[in-house]
Amino acid sequence: MNILLFLAPVSVALALVGLAAFCWTVRSGQYDDPAGDAARILNDQLDDHPD
Repeated sequence: MNILLFLAPVSVALALVGLAAFCWTVRSGQYDDPAGDAARILNDQLDDHPD
């Protein structure tokens, strides 16, 4: 029973750290242009092909 008193706050703290990391990535703009990234990977003109 004592282990639950330790594990419950630890799991809540880890969840809050994950939520804070997610909020930081949203605010820093890492999800702003997912369609552009998907189209950019299919573009052959910008690829560096070893000749």
